[in-house]
Amino acid sequence: MHTTSHTAVQRTDVMASRIPGGSSAASAHVQRIADELKLLQATLNPARRIVHAGDVLYRYGERFEQLHVLNSGCFKLLSVSESGDEQIVGLKFRGDWLGFSGIARGSHACDAIAMDTSEVWTLRYDALLQACAEEPRLMALVHEAMSSEIMRDREAKTALCTLPADARVATFLHDWAGSLAMRGLRTDQISLRLTRAEIGNYLGLTLETVSRVLSRLVRARLIAFNEKSRRDICIPDFQALGSFTSRPAAVGLH
Repeated sequence: MHTTSHTAVQRTDVMASRIPGGSSAASAHVQRIADELKLLQATLNPARRIVHAGDVLYRYGERFEQLHVLNSGCFKLLSVSESGDEQIVGLKFRGDWLGFSGIARGSHACDAIAMDTSEVWTLRYDALLQACAEEPRLMALVHEAMSSEIMRDREAKTALCTLPADARVATFLHDWAGSLAMRGLRTDQISLRLTRAEIGNYLGLTLETVSRVLSRLVRARLIAFNEKSRRDICIPDFQALGSFTSRPAAVGLH
């Protein structure tokens, strides 16, 4: 199903007004996403469709022919080993690209699964290459998106190798809220689209460890749970949570 997206692309000012503290960096990021989507729209007129939670955009091993950009919503990238074990290897939000890992071998390296109702813009890779040759701004956009993905993957691996459990979970929540903030969305209350088991899978922790850390974060008043849903988390002080994640020895929430 295709849908138009002019309203979503043009609501930069509205979203920017909701960023805590009026962050200029966040406002600039929101504007940059809007500008990038406008450029894609003008140069390639991508196919657009709405997908819903649980829908699969592509599967591991499928032939690579297209790249995708999120105009709204969120996705998880799921890697499946030969033994059938599943590992969440990435999370994607508005403005992120999906499918880069399929370029090298001509087939997708993971599953891409929607975690929420999302709008996806799809570009044929051959058409994108041709357009990049004719439009330097588009080539720069693609290179920046690839570089950002490499940097995020490196930072995620560094966190898994160096941070204790408490800091991993706190950093995960802070980064999720930060991703929303940089897209002009609220951060005081976030709806996690992952179960606790999936959070543990992503962070290399057990379900029990994730639950214990969340309870400690609640007792420390760094987060609170919505009474109606255990996936809706309130963050009363985004900066306080950020200060905790930046401590070198953030291991002792009591």
